[in-house]
Amino acid sequence: LRDSESAGPFTGGCLSLIRRYRLPALLCALAVLLCELVSRPYAGMGVCDDGPYILMAQHLARTGHIAYNGWAAPMLGWQLYLGAAFIKLFGFSYSTVRMSTVLVATAVAWLLQRTLARAGTSERNATLGTLAFVLSPLYLMLAATYMTDIFGLLAVVTCLYGCLRSLQAGGERATVAWLCFAVASNAIFGTARQIAWLGILVMVPCTLYLLGSHGAWRSRRRVLWAGAGAALAGALFIQACMEWLKRQPYLVAEPLLPKSFPVAHVLSQLGYLLLDTPFLLLPLFAVFAIQLRRAPARVLAGLGVLFCGYLFLALYPSHLRGYFPLEPMLFNGNWVSVHGIYEGVVSLSDWRSTPPLFLHTGDRVILTLASLGGVCGLLCGAVYRERALPTLRGAGVSRGGAGAKAHFAGLSAGGAGGARQERRAAEMDWRSLGWLLAPFCAAYVTLLLPRSTGEIFDRYMLPLLMLAALALVRRYQQSVSAELPMAAAALVALMAIYGVAVTHNMFSLYRARVALADELRAKGVPGSAVDGGWEYNLNVELRHADHLNSPGIRLPTGAYRPTPAPPAGICQMLWYDETPHIHPLYGVSFQPGVCAGPAPFAPVHYSRWLAGSPGTLYAVRYVPAAELPPGMP
Repeated sequence: LRDSESAGPFTGGCLSLIRRYRLPALLCALAVLLCELVSRPYAGMGVCDDGPYILMAQHLARTGHIAYNGWAAPMLGWQLYLGAAFIKLFGFSYSTVRMSTVLVATAVAWLLQRTLARAGTSERNATLGTLAFVLSPLYLMLAATYMTDIFGLLAVVTCLYGCLRSLQAGGERATVAWLCFAVASNAIFGTARQIAWLGILVMVPCTLYLLGSHGAWRSRRRVLWAGAGAALAGALFIQACMEWLKRQPYLVAEPLLPKSFPVAHVLSQLGYLLLDTPFLLLPLFAVFAIQLRRAPARVLAGLGVLFCGYLFLALYPSHLRGYFPLEPMLFNGNWVSVHGIYEGVVSLSDWRSTPPLFLHTGDRVILTLASLGGVCGLLCGAVYRERALPTLRGAGVSRGGAGAKAHFAGLSAGGAGGARQERRAAEMDWRSLGWLLAPFCAAYVTLLLPRSTGEIFDRYMLPLLMLAALALVRRYQQSVSAELPMAAAALVALMAIYGVAVTHNMFSLYRARVALADELRAKGVPGSAVDGGWEYNLNVELRHADHLNSPGIRLPTGAYRPTPAPPAGICQMLWYDETPHIHPLYGVSFQPGVCAGPAPFAPVHYSRWLAGSPGTLYAVRYVPAAELPPGMP
């Protein structure tokens, strides 16, 4: 994957083969597929929100119609058709539908590597940057579900790739064709996750601005008019989709503007996400720690004092721990967590029931220091610039020179002519990338603000993390060294191992929940009398009704009916109102002594890779044994 030019025929043949068949991009896609297969991501129940989505895909495969069921706020769109196609081909199961997401995740990995290469990074750096993102625990966990995050990410990546190709195209027809590709792909793939339509609404207009900048409006008039027409057609398509969506029965729509806006809470939520970013992209942030050598000794001493103070505030004074968190963040809905599972299942049956830790305090301290050290190194590299800049391998020019830009653009273009290389490089400078990506990021964060009045999760950061990976790779290549070090490759491998382990552990836990519920049902306990956790309960409810009893349903009128409060003294079930057909007598717990005590059923153990011991789930009673109906154990 090295970018050095060699005169030898064998080396030249290998480079030609790599460029022709995009082997680095294929490597990224196969790495995602391999990691997912090794983690064994199968379970016969919903994971987070994807259970109702999977049942919608099943309904589409059976009837040919899309029918919402009181849970979905996203449009889902083409995601449902892909899931239905997998059902038609392989038969229905939760895992069959989720494999469609794995397919999309491999496609995203392939396309992202080509996007980074087109954005001015070398093939080797583009490959490592892509692997750092797609082999992160967040990406691997989401890629094994039927959630909308990976599908929406594909819409953003395809739009960005199309915009880059339009900026680098050699003629008017090619420029217009790539603009149309960006609009069409974003319009279709964005039907799975509406926020991805920011590609059409923001990224494509920014591309048109760049195409017409520097006095090129007249010479590119036809291109700009065609691009504006394509963007307008995309906007009309979005409007039509939204009009169709709001007329669907049993759709749960979320208001764009919240009723209240607690500024302090919003800032804290966004701050936690910002602090979590260096950990989620640890291989790319940590390599910047070498930049700390540029700082004077007094600055390094000050940073050491700040690190020690931060760790002290995070570990000891309990009333300040939430303000000085350790990596990974402790949120009730985060996917990358200290428990090594999706945090939405941390509490089963009772809030005192918590799973065993996967990452202990010492592990979190090391991860926090590595993450913050990389951030400090990045800042030090920007503030304390060395006079003698590193020589770029194979280019023989200093950072920021036109020759370096042409060199990297030529590599990504596969060896085009010198004039074409220079033109592409000039278009892919930091200013152009800033105009292309910064408005998108600003619009994306703005749309996150209403959600941050409640809880926002790490998975919402996926498109921004992808763009951050691109920026970090370019920054390292232009300010530190032409190639990312082998330490980055080692960190990518370590994070991939961690990601495979937590993906396996999460699905192992879900399989244990299904096994324990099946054990209760085999002993004569009906499914409606078991609280298997909110995800399990949603699927049970949808076996008894065609929709969940959500207060957010507007059509048809009267679809929502308030559920009577459960009897006092029993263990409380999460989202009791949404599942009125479930009246739990038993529940699933990580500890046997919660609620009304243990039930006479054997516990179920589940494996936890890289952990010291397996996990265990217990069946517990929700009411005292004397109050159970006759015939219940």
